[in-house]
Parts: sequence; C-alpha cells; structure tokens
Amino acid sequence: MTTPRGLTLRWTLVAATALAALSATLAYNITIAAGQPLQMWRRLILINGFYWYVWALFAPAIGWLSIRFPLERRRWIRAVPVHLLAVVAFSTTHIFLVTAFQYLTRAKPWAMEFTTSLQRAIVQNFDWEMMTYWAIVGVTHALVYYRESQQRTLAAVQLEAKLAAAQLQNLQAQLQPHFFFNTLHAISALMHRDVNAADRMLTRLSDLLRLSLERIGVAEVPLKDEVEFVQKYAEIECTRFQDRLTVTFDIEPETLDALVPNLILQPIVENAIRHGIAPRNGPGHVVVVARRDDDRLSMEVQDDGVGLSEDTFIAMQKGIGVSNTRARLVHQYGSRHRFEFSRRPAGLAVRVVIPWRSGRQAADDSSQ
Repeated sequence: MTTPRGLTLRWTLVAATALAALSATLAYNITIAAGQPLQMWRRLILINGFYWYVWALFAPAIGWLSIRFPLERRRWIRAVPVHLLAVVAFSTTHIFLVTAFQYLTRAKPWAMEFTTSLQRAIVQNFDWEMMTYWAIVGVTHALVYYRESQQRTLAAVQLEAKLAAAQLQNLQAQLQPHFFFNTLHAISALMHRDVNAADRMLTRLSDLLRLSLERIGVAEVPLKDEVEFVQKYAEIECTRFQDRLTVTFDIEPETLDALVPNLILQPIVENAIRHGIAPRNGPGHVVVVARRDDDRLSMEVQDDGVGLSEDTFIAMQKGIGVSNTRARLVHQYGSRHRFEFSRRPAGLAVRVVIPWRSGRQAADDSSQ
C-alpha cells in the first residue's frame, strides 16, 4: 500500500475544524436546553477545538500505522494486535490531554481531584475515543484503496493506448509495403512503353516515400497532408493510365485542418482505380470529396468505373487495403465511425465518416 496523497495535514485540519464547530454547536444547544448560564460558550469552543485538534495531530501517526499494518486478509494476523495496542494508547493519551486541558482552564476549582476526573473520563468516553481511532483508520484505508484504484485505471488506459498504437503501427507497416509494391509494379510495366513517363513516376514515388517516412508511427495527420499524399499518388496513376484516368478533389476548405487516420484515403483511391477504372475501356473519373457534417467529418471516394460484381466485392473486402482500413478505423474510433460501400449506376462510392477533431483541438487536449 502506498501513502495516500489525499491524507494531508491541510485536509485533516479542515476536518478537525468542521468537527470542532459541530461539537461546540451541539454543546451550546445542550447548555441552553439544560438552562445553564451561557457565559461559558467561549470555553465550549476552546475545549471542543482542543479535543479535535489533538486527534488531527494524531492522525498522521495513525495513518502511518494503517499503511504499515493494513487490515487486509493476508496481513490481519500481524495488523490486528498492533492496532489493538495503538487504539488503547491513542485513546488513553487523548483522554489524558483533554482532561488536563479542562482541568488547567477551569473557571473554578473542581470538586474532584485530577486523578478522579481522569478515571471518570476514561470510563465515560473510552468507547467514543476508540470509535474515533477506527474512523481515522477506515478513512486512511479508503483513501489508499481509492488511490490504488485510480492508478490501476490509469495503468489500464495507458496499456490499452499503447496496445492500440502498436496495432495501428503494425497495420501501417503492412499497408505501406503493399502500396509501394503495387506502385513499383506499375512503373515496371510502364518502362516497356514510355521511359520518360516511368522516370516521372519514379520521381513522384520518391516524394511519396519521403512523405511516408516522415509519418512513420503517426496515427493521425491533418486532412490537407493526406490529400497531398493522395494527389502525388494520383499523379503516378494518371501518368500510368494517361488519358484514361482523371482524379479530382472536392474538399471543403474548413476540413483541411481536420485530423484523419494516416494513409486512410490512398488505399480507397487505389481500389477505385484498380477495380473500377482499370477494367474500363474508355476514360474514367475518380472524385475525392470531404465535407463537415456538424461534429462529423465525411470523406468519400467516387468512381464511374465498371462497378463491382459480387465476387469482386467480396475479394476486395478481404484485401490488405480495405481490411486494414476497416481495422484501423475500429481501433481508433470504435463504434463512432462509418465505413460504407454503395453501388452507383456507374461505379462505386466508398464513404468514411469519423468524429470531427481539428489539429487545434488536439493541441489543446495535449496541453491539458
């Protein structure tokens, strides 16, 4: 068990002050009800304050005993004798000090000697004194368990976050080689037809490689960076398909600062070109759209290709690009995302909807 940070001298004194005020008020009302003179109200405050402030001075030592000898199932045989001795010692000492304080601040000589009054106080108040000791022990244990519960919860959250980050990095590590392999394959095919075009594709590929290396281990990027990456990829594919492919971007300016999963759009655009445009005889068009819908960011990739047969649709769902994209969305957003495919009269539309979160909000969260 660790020392509870909540059990500080400041809060102990605050509690003692509140209990002293309550006790003095009760004693004052009892004095009025008994018809006794009210000139003693100052002494009531003084005695009740002394009573609880002495317990406040004892509280750190009792707290230390509670931590050193906790009343736990596996340690109670050792702890119980210690606390039994301690409750007798602290209770007796407290009664002695309070009785001595009352005796020394008396308004007139007592009829009883100090020893007699001490014995009487022990008989009358010892049970209450023990209850106070056990209350301090109970509060200490509660604070310790609360602190440990917070630490376990925090550790669990941190572990879950680290696991999610590791899983995301693993998914990215699977996706990037897949993407570069497909691009190199396209360049290799183009080398036999147009060397200059293949050279331009290699230049674009080097740009993509640089951007990709800068984002290693990064879970989220601004949408403007993701769009820049897809634009460079689209330039490679447009060079490869020449007049058969056009890629346009319809991005609302306010969405450019929104945070999106790193490399979320590229595999969707790649599938649109591969399964929609490539099998088509004539020219094809791919559109990348981004809109803000209240607290959601909607991204959609549309193509006017040949569409998907049922077998092709099932095969694409099992591919690295789509399956990794879905897994990453689940890891990062749980049930707060949508990843939908919809067949159009000509082609296919893939829509991704995630919670809206801007880079400024992320910076504020990080600072907090």
